[in-house]
Amino acid sequence: MQQLLAPIYRFLKCETPDSWIKKASHSDNLSVILRDHLLCELKAAQSAMFLIRKYAVDKESANRLTEWVKPYEEFAYKRIGDLSSLKGKSNITKQVIVRENCPYGQDLVDKMVLLIKEELHHFYQVMELMEKKNVPYELLEAGRYAKGMMKHVKTFEPDALVDKLIIGAFIEARSCERFAKLAPHLDADLEKFYISLLRSEARHYQDYLSLAESISGKDISERVAFFATVEADLILLPDEDFKFHSGLPV
Repeated sequence: MQQLLAPIYRFLKCETPDSWIKKASHSDNLSVILRDHLLCELKAAQSAMFLIRKYAVDKESANRLTEWVKPYEEFAYKRIGDLSSLKGKSNITKQVIVRENCPYGQDLVDKMVLLIKEELHHFYQVMELMEKKNVPYELLEAGRYAKGMMKHVKTFEPDALVDKLIIGAFIEARSCERFAKLAPHLDADLEKFYISLLRSEARHYQDYLSLAESISGKDISERVAFFATVEADLILLPDEDFKFHSGLPV
């Protein structure tokens, strides 16, 4: 595990504060952690889908991607569906066609389709745990974390896409770091589940970063350092809205 996490700790500018771990591991906050984790998996899938739709595929493929994610969105936002109706839906059944004259399109599609598949499967796994632990699902409003980074995205291309990919890398890296730190403080079911997520989350961070580097075609270390500071501030500054990616509890 330490070998897997070493690049994550080098990439992130700070570790999760102990006070967040203490609050997150308290039984009273299990419902918030699981419900927000569920939504984080959906948002990760949605973000990857939006990137593919905007930058890499034709209209028909964009519609296929929308339909793929739709059952999970309907459960999250409209309470339509359940474990039985979502079972086996994490695989896409139709081909996704890369747009012509998009030099990075195939690489973006290959990495993001795999990410979507895994995030939707994780969504289902969190649903299973919530049912097992009698945690009812209720929608939570988004916290400040992702929005706090997205507001710094540049407005011109390809820099805007590169920024979005860098932000994706930080979100996945932070998720991996928090799963690892929180797991030992939870019951056996959750500990096992969170440890099982580390390898895919670590790969997702690497995929986002490698895409950012290849699409930019230039050194992105300055931009990575900028977002590292923004991300660390969001983690270390006081935050009244407790969530999976929230800052210092108050």
